[in-house]
Amino acid sequence: MEAEQPIIVIKKKGGHGGHHGGAWKVAYADFVTAMMSLFIVLWLMSSTSKETQKEIAGYFRDPKGVSAKHGANPKPDDSKEAKPKKEDLALLKMDLLQAIHQINALEKLKNQIQITVTEEGLRIELLEAEQGTFFEVGSAQPTPVLDELLKVLAGQLKDLPNSISIEGHTDSRPYLQHGTYGNWELSTDRANVARREMQSYGIRLNQISQVRGFADQRLHLPDKPYDPSNRRVSLVVQNLGGDVQNDAIADKAPAAAQPAKAEGPHADAPNGAGAASLAMSAITAKAGEAEVASSAGKAR
Repeated sequence: MEAEQPIIVIKKKGGHGGHHGGAWKVAYADFVTAMMSLFIVLWLMSSTSKETQKEIAGYFRDPKGVSAKHGANPKPDDSKEAKPKKEDLALLKMDLLQAIHQINALEKLKNQIQITVTEEGLRIELLEAEQGTFFEVGSAQPTPVLDELLKVLAGQLKDLPNSISIEGHTDSRPYLQHGTYGNWELSTDRANVARREMQSYGIRLNQISQVRGFADQRLHLPDKPYDPSNRRVSLVVQNLGGDVQNDAIADKAPAAAQPAKAEGPHADAPNGAGAASLAMSAITAKAGEAEVASSAGKAR
């Protein structure tokens, strides 16, 4: 009789297996953190301006802010500073012309008002006529036409951040009414009158940067020195970012010209020696002029 096979009973314990450390909790925490970061980024993108978004993006690209103006420690970049656009001055020109044309009394003066965009800013030229449109002939007494025109211009310019310079000009006719009063005084007085008129109509005291009289040194029509249009008042709405430089406004031909080759005994000298020799010559000439002036004074 064969031996009976033993019956093997396998019992499995219920419940979970061995402890596995709870690694899933760490993975879940990372997932929740990532989702929270995502929603914060989405919220920032929907609730901030474009400029702020650029600053945030700049921080992550360059936290120290070395290469650009964005970042934690932005460095100024002069090459990217905002500069006034000529298009803005052109729009201002259109606004001024429109305001002037709305005044019936000023419509007939359109040929005597010239507005141009230049390197220094927006130049407004008020050109005189033969009988005197803006000032009485030969005086700094303003006419009602000038008063009305400056009122319109001041209304358009008083709210601008730009500074304004005012210039007075005359023609080349000698001023003969007073012995000590000439075109220099007349041009300066007329510029000052324009300043007072504009300030009375709202131009800020610190908005006027310069008031200058040029007499007949900067003619509107150089080939016609006696033309009445040379008698004028110029208003310059200066570009933002700096005052008008005198050298930039002045005639540029002498400044831009290349120095001519020196003539005379020092012409062939080396640069350093030639400059020193010319300087000594200039000092000697000045000394000679002083001696002549002193002799003339003693003779009187």
